Amino acid sequence: MSFQPTPSDIAVTITTPSTAPTTDEPRLLSERRITPSWTVLQTKGKLETMTGIPPSSQRLLLKTPGRPDQWLDADDTIIGDWGLMKGSELVVHDTRPQAARVNFSDLSAVEKYVLPTETYESLPNSVLAWKKNQKLGRFDPSALPPVEAMLEQAQRDAKEVEKREITVSKRAIILPSSPPHIRRGTVRFVGPAPTIPFAGVDAETVDPSGPLPIWVGIELDEPTGKNDGSVGGKRYFTCPNKTGVFVKPEKVQVGDFPPLGLDDELDEDMEEI
Repeated sequence: MSFQPTPSDIAVTITTPSTAPTTDEPRLLSERRITPSWTVLQTKGKLETMTGIPPSSQRLLLKTPGRPDQWLDADDTIIGDWGLMKGSELVVHDTRPQAARVNFSDLSAVEKYVLPTETYESLPNSVLAWKKNQKLGRFDPSALPPVEAMLEQAQRDAKEVEKREITVSKRAIILPSSPPHIRRGTVRFVGPAPTIPFAGVDAETVDPSGPLPIWVGIELDEPTGKNDGSVGGKRYFTCPNKTGVFVKPEKVQVGDFPPLGLDDELDEDMEEI
């Protein structure tokens, strides 16, 4: 019996059809060394770890330079007998219905791990542990209880609103602002916003008739905000989405701030030239 040398592995490009709606071009996955003595079924098993497609749902299309494309539909045949060579490409088609395919790019259905509160509080190298050691925030022995701190904040907010003459319909900018990054808009709301939480205070236990921290709701000229005038499920004013923002009174400066127009943009461009 004569000696039969082991066939050398062949580097093959592995692709799958693109799922992008705007193109039919294959999506490049990787390069894989294929042993020509493998059966088609063995090759499919090797490709499962690359494509995520079970062998029973794979249909392989072999593209070889200078030869017609071939569907490798006989699982028990030797893949080398199909003319596999350097420069060949294996296109792995998924025969499963679209609904049965796993979308690895969609993380919404992936179960997230949430660290239990008691475990986090026991960690020696966490931010919470650092705050404890530095006696910061609620760990400061001289800090006011949350409810008292909220009442004190409400008093400071009221003084700021009065000092800055913040009222509804006035034009305003949000501080800090420096050209060309100036967020400006119109004041649409001034008052308590119970749905915006205050650190350490349970919103359900707060007396809505008592003094509460004050927020300034602004409709911005440009869509650089965070909401449409509602927050926490309650609407305080109405504006297009992404143009509404709530800020503290000390971050607001009212005055003659006209909306930015095309002429302003052209002037800024000319100045930069």
